[in-house]
Amino acid sequence: MEFVYDLVLVLHFFGLASLLGGIMVQLSARGGRVVNLAMLHGALTQLVTGVAMVGMASGIDSLDKDIDNAKIGVKLVIVLIITALCFANRKRTTIADGLFFALFGLSAANVVIAVFWS
Repeated sequence: MEFVYDLVLVLHFFGLASLLGGIMVQLSARGGRVVNLAMLHGALTQLVTGVAMVGMASGIDSLDKDIDNAKIGVKLVIVLIITALCFANRKRTTIADGLFFALFGLSAANVVIAVFWS
């Protein structure tokens, strides 16, 4: 089961790469920024794989993972906000700079929380 957990973790990293990669592409966009499919699919992948990892870690004793529910709760709220913003603005021809940088900041904050919150 540890192999499955590690596989889901790799998929979680792919979602992060897709989300941040989509954001980075839009940094230099001319004529307005948009929510691209990489951002939307990356956010959805992060959400699904994150929930799956927490479920596996809490349900399988052999994984020996300690779960900080406060940390997971904060990260879940952030990724839900990111996903909702990406989904709600996916069809717009342009998005405001404030919204774009909010997506960027929330994504970066989720990474920082994952790494530094003990």
